[in-house]
Amino acid sequence: MKDHPWRLERRHERLAPFPIFAKRVASSFVIALALIAFALAIGIVGYHSLAGFGWVDSLLEASMILGGMGPVHGSDLTTSASKVFASAYALFSGLMFIGVVGIVLTPIVHRFMHKFHIDEKE
Repeated sequence: MKDHPWRLERRHERLAPFPIFAKRVASSFVIALALIAFALAIGIVGYHSLAGFGWVDSLLEASMILGGMGPVHGSDLTTSASKVFASAYALFSGLMFIGVVGIVLTPIVHRFMHKFHIDEKE
C-alpha cells in the first residue's frame, strides 16, 4: 500500500497509519473550508449586486443562508432578480451543506468501516 493521503486502502489492505489518516482528515477540512469560502463569496457578491445590500449586510445574509439559519433581510428583497438569486442561493447552500458534510466525514467513516471489516475477518 502506498502512503499517499488521497488513496484509500482496499478491503484486503491493512489500516493506514495514523499520520496518513490525520493528513486525510486535515485535507478534507481544507477542501471543505475552501468550498465554504467559495459559496460564501458567491452569496456576498450576489446579495450586494442584486439586492443592493452593503458588504457587511451581504456577508450576514449569505452566512445565515449558508449556515441554514434562514434569511435576515428577506423582506428587503424588492426586485425579481434578488428574489430569484435568494431562492437559488438557498437551494445551492443546502446542497453545499450536504457536500461539505460528505467531504469532512469521508475519511472518518472510511477508517471506521475499514477497521470494522478488518476486525470482522480476524
